[in-house]
Amino acid sequence: MPFVRISLLRGKSPEYLRAVSETIHRAMVETFDVPPSDRFQVIHQHEPGELIFDRNYLAGPRSDDFVLFAITAGKQRSTETRQALFKRAAELLAVSPGIRPEDIMIVVTTTSPDEWSFGDGKAQVTELGWQARAFGSAA
Repeated sequence: MPFVRISLLRGKSPEYLRAVSETIHRAMVETFDVPPSDRFQVIHQHEPGELIFDRNYLAGPRSDDFVLFAITAGKQRSTETRQALFKRAAELLAVSPGIRPEDIMIVVTTTSPDEWSFGDGKAQVTELGWQARAFGSAA
């Protein structure tokens, strides 16, 4: 049940934005134990001066094609799983839409299940049987 905020500078085409969205989701499905239908994302496009990033801190050099992926996850993943996500996302995003690995930053934050409401004023993942409803099988 990750929620992904994608932040980048304004000016990319709808096709580019779609490729970013689809590709980060594919990386999460392949490496981060995310079901294909579990997709919640927001794309934030910023004017110059509204997305502040160091061009060389711990990686780089970064260009104006820099993209920040802030992933809020509802369960912990191992260090190995997170590293696999980082690697696979960089590989896939390099292919489509063509983002250099130096321009990709991913931050994973974990929350508790009772901190999520998917609607109806309920914390669905704290209820018995939520996995069967979400995934179509017994928990």
